Amino acid sequence: MSEQRVPRGSTVRLGAVAGDLRLEAKVRVEVDGRLVVAGDLRCDGDAEIGGPLECRNLRVEDGELTCQGDVTVQEELEAHDGSVEVRGGLSARSIDVDRRLSVTGAIRSREVEVGGTLDGQSTLEAERVSVGGRFQLVGKLTARSVETGGRMEVGAVELDRLEAGGSAQVNGGTIRESIEVGGRFRSTAPLTFGSLTVGGLADLAAGSKGGDVEVGGRFGADGDLTFGQLEVGGLGAIGGNAAGRAVEVGGRLEVQGALRLEGRAEVGGSIVVGDALEGAELEVGGRFEAKRAILSGDAEVGGAVATLLGLKAARIRLGRKSRASGPLVGGEVEIGPKARVEDLYGTSVRLGDQAEARRIHAGSVRLGDASSAEEVVYSVTIEVGADARVKAGPRKVERLDPFPL
Repeated sequence: MSEQRVPRGSTVRLGAVAGDLRLEAKVRVEVDGRLVVAGDLRCDGDAEIGGPLECRNLRVEDGELTCQGDVTVQEELEAHDGSVEVRGGLSARSIDVDRRLSVTGAIRSREVEVGGTLDGQSTLEAERVSVGGRFQLVGKLTARSVETGGRMEVGAVELDRLEAGGSAQVNGGTIRESIEVGGRFRSTAPLTFGSLTVGGLADLAAGSKGGDVEVGGRFGADGDLTFGQLEVGGLGAIGGNAAGRAVEVGGRLEVQGALRLEGRAEVGGSIVVGDALEGAELEVGGRFEAKRAILSGDAEVGGAVATLLGLKAARIRLGRKSRASGPLVGGEVEIGPKARVEDLYGTSVRLGDQAEARRIHAGSVRLGDASSAEEVVYSVTIEVGADARVKAGPRKVERLDPFPL
């Protein structure tokens, strides 16, 4: 196939080229309607094409190509140590740009790879997208996998997988399999996802739902959230109702609405639930606060419990010097030494040494040394330690009144 060359620094007018076209550095091509190159177009240095372009292959070497209109490449677009700016839409079977790709219209390709910056002002459709530096897209991103080494900020997404070394922001959508971000991740609209792993900070919009979430630093959701297992190294905050399989938080977890779990809630610091907590087990190192809590298994709190309607579990254990407001209802209830609690209900209740309770209603009761209670009602047995005191005196009944919750 023949080749037409345009010398360095020239300005030419072209419409159709029967073979290949080669542009030397600093060339401007004025276009009669549309530039159609039957073969390959090669640019050796900076070049400008003043209208729409169509060619078989497009190659840019050590320069920047600017196209004033749509660009259609039947096979490969390559820019070695170069950049491409398209003031229109871009379509190619594959795109590989070392430095910068900027497109004002829609981008369509099987594979897009940019070493530096990708700036899109419309939509992008591809199977695979890889950007080494910054990736910005105003419209929707549709792809199987996306990888970026730096900062990513795009519109709505329809993806299988997303990986970002720095930060990533999306405007909601679907990421079916996994999200992995080294720094910060944010979704500004509801997002459906398979799993989310973030090294630093993560924020989700209200109405998001997905699988397991693992965040090294702080995690936040603006409203209701559905998840698999939530694991947060630092702080977690959910601005609505939350439902999932299990929760593990190293610091503090706050849920403004209800929290419903299939399994365990484990929090190293404190947990505050604005409405009800339901789950299998609860372990809190510090303070637990909720309107009410119902657990099918054990509840263990090292610091304080504050409920309006009460905490119910198969087994409740409060640590040394702990505090509790609101009734505690369990099969077994064990209160640590020097604790201060209100009302206790259970099959068996043990009040630690020097602990204080307002009232105790249980089958079997054990009062530790120097402990005290205003009222004790039991139906089976009672054991009273040295110097333990019951203000009204223990009272045995044949049947206890129904417990709260």
